[in-house]
Amino acid sequence: MNRGLFTVLSRGGHANIVGDSESKRSYMHPMSYSRTAEEMVRRATAAFNSGKADEARRLCEQGLAGRPGDPMLHHLLAAVLLSQHELSAARAHVEESLARRPDHAAAQLLAARIARAARDFDGALAHLDRVIALAPQREAFLEKARTFDAAGVRPAAREAWRAILKVIPQHLEAMARLGRLAWEDGDHATAASLLERATRLDAPAPVWFDLGLVRQDLHDHQGAAAAYRRAFELEPDYAEAALNLGVALQEAGDPDGAMEAYARAYQLRPNMFGTIAMALTSAPHGRLWLDEAALRKSLGD
Repeated sequence: MNRGLFTVLSRGGHANIVGDSESKRSYMHPMSYSRTAEEMVRRATAAFNSGKADEARRLCEQGLAGRPGDPMLHHLLAAVLLSQHELSAARAHVEESLARRPDHAAAQLLAARIARAARDFDGALAHLDRVIALAPQREAFLEKARTFDAAGVRPAAREAWRAILKVIPQHLEAMARLGRLAWEDGDHATAASLLERATRLDAPAPVWFDLGLVRQDLHDHQGAAAAYRRAFELEPDYAEAALNLGVALQEAGDPDGAMEAYARAYQLRPNMFGTIAMALTSAPHGRLWLDEAALRKSLGD
């Protein structure tokens, strides 16, 4: 099996690079890789994994100045550039790496992630098919589900996430995505079940937000408020969670709590004023504000 020097684990723009033991043996061999290049890769990888992307980039560029065709340095630099959202440059470097090692599974996987980030979904899927043919691995199947999801190919995405959940019943991302897809399909009971299972794990704020949406549609306003509150606790700059918390509290008959939540949303994102004003006047427990300045003042302006 062709195992890669670097495995880039990423989601939502974050990335991490680790070397596997088999790859370390290969690049540390004196006949296959120089000590200088080995040290440069080691230092760049350590910098990147500790959150110092700029330093990692400088080290890669420095290494490539002396070894312009080095596939491992091109691979690592591509991963760094992906984390910095410089997709054209990232793609150029991963293609340089693949030109020298076309059957390198980790490089094919990285190329797929870069293509997905660039919304080249066909390209991403082609790279993933190559990875699966070379070295079937869990991360390739996960990436395929994410790619179908990002491309809006809902039947394929649903099937891919279900296959993952069947193999890994406690897979948080699969539960969360299937829950969101079920909600979008109007299947609120299934969505609630999946998202509640996901939130029993270490779920991020967007999963709690989705659970709030489902509970709101089920007219469980107290449950929705609890979910939105948890999302806001996890991400204190999550303006949408604060806004929806206000709506849920208002529908639950707590106008004072709703105003407090709306004030937080307004302070985070003043352009939400119109949405807040509409919510305040349209809900069963709303208030009528005839004076815009007074409403802005009550929101903390």
